[in-house]
Amino acid sequence: MTRTIYFNGPILTVDQADSVTEAVLVGKGKILATGPLAQIEAQAPPDTARYDLRGRVMIPAFIDPHGHFPDSGYLGLNRADLSGPPVGGCASMAEALERLREQAANTPPGDWVIGSLFDPTAFAENRLPTRDELDSVSNDHPVLVLHFTGHAGAVNSMGLAARGIGPDTPDPPGAWFGRDPATGALDGSLNGMAAIGELGDSEFRVSYPDFREAFARAAHEYHAQGVALAQNAWANEKLLSYFQTLGAEDSAEIDCMVLPAAEVEPTYSAGKLNLPPEDAARRIMIGPRKLFGDGSFHVQNACITRPYFRPFNGDPDYRCDPAITKAGMVARIGPLHAAGYQVHIHCNGDATADILLDAFEDVLQTHPRDDHRHTLIHTQILREDQLDRMVRLGITASFFPAHLYYWGDFHRDVTFGPERVQDMCPLRWAADRGIRFTIHNDAQVTPTRPLHLMWCAVNRMSHTGTVLGKRQVLTPREALRAHTIDAAWQVFLDHERGSIEAGKRADFAILSANPLDDPTAIRDIAVEETIIAGQSVYRREGA
Repeated sequence: MTRTIYFNGPILTVDQADSVTEAVLVGKGKILATGPLAQIEAQAPPDTARYDLRGRVMIPAFIDPHGHFPDSGYLGLNRADLSGPPVGGCASMAEALERLREQAANTPPGDWVIGSLFDPTAFAENRLPTRDELDSVSNDHPVLVLHFTGHAGAVNSMGLAARGIGPDTPDPPGAWFGRDPATGALDGSLNGMAAIGELGDSEFRVSYPDFREAFARAAHEYHAQGVALAQNAWANEKLLSYFQTLGAEDSAEIDCMVLPAAEVEPTYSAGKLNLPPEDAARRIMIGPRKLFGDGSFHVQNACITRPYFRPFNGDPDYRCDPAITKAGMVARIGPLHAAGYQVHIHCNGDATADILLDAFEDVLQTHPRDDHRHTLIHTQILREDQLDRMVRLGITASFFPAHLYYWGDFHRDVTFGPERVQDMCPLRWAADRGIRFTIHNDAQVTPTRPLHLMWCAVNRMSHTGTVLGKRQVLTPREALRAHTIDAAWQVFLDHERGSIEAGKRADFAILSANPLDDPTAIRDIAVEETIIAGQSVYRREGA
């Protein structure tokens, strides 16, 4: 068995004591021992290889606690990148339409032309493109523009027809089709996931070969950022078949945890879907079941208890009425919980959180279960009393602090106002209560950049340099744990991943500097190399 000793640089184990060790012995993809270099040298056989860190810092590889892998791999493959500053480089509505025309020129007539990551706030028009604008892109293709959140979109006339939406189509519950205020004519906008329908599925118009190529592209991106485990947090039957086919082929470039959409149960677990067997090598792992509670603050269909600061509809009392009920969520969560599954639930607003916590209370009274690790995802505006309830119910959370950098100014000026935004993404409140939580990028909503995400949680600074809620900051050590060992814990993998301890996988990220030294400089640290199961999968050019 070939063994390797890693030494000569700070090794942040992220174990229970946050120990820093001198050396690590690795063999067969596992960590065999950690400790002082002399001790590790003494127990290593003569043919052991040496890896000199040369003063660089080794940490456990990052774990993605919530994302939509491999969505980022579709960009440039079969979707136009319409992301505006500060995420991307699409600088105007005119440029977005031109990028769509270029996509149309390379797409057979009749096939969909799709643009992703469109952020209205990045453009002077501050809106989605209209039906007429998208008709100017092409009358030979249905054209779809997806809002960066995935909770809204816009289509041209062919797109409306393909979606089956006409002038008399009623709005679906919790969503609406945009209309001209003067004439009532459809303007092409689709607001809310029920309005988007299948057009919002990440695998919409994606063949298995496309998925396979996107998977490889996204895996390289994740490895370059020091990530060892990706996640797809919403897999319907078609997407499950793609993931499980890839697993059966034993050709996955990165480990990925896949969360089946709750709608596939109990059929999925009963083996009644026509799918390949689960991956014996566990490169593709089936994780918690996924539910939705509300929508997005950018579309203003996330539900809150105090009104939006600047409601799009002009109603000063607008809070967004919840589309879910306690009874309905008990009916959905209860059978999954009783069957032993963990659930992750998309929950942005505190009004939604009230309903979900009420539902969890009922479910746990009916079927008590310790250590269930049910998780609320995003949780942008939780109150202190709700965090107290979460402690009592054993509910955990995955927070989205990247919003503070990319859209903090928007939330200050439009969503919450200058007072409430100070406690958006209440990380400090959660940490002080002992809640074990994670932080995520929700890729491809924001790019998978773990060190930048840690910087966001520690500094809470918008891209214009405004600090938003200094009282809610994390320490660098807490942020590191939230993206490594706590991310493993949240999906019941902490026994095998997430820290540098004997018996665990040899998954490491080697960094150019110590992320615990200077809170302001975390985002400037480079990933020099990523090692998965003892094998180098990425090395920065020149490293």
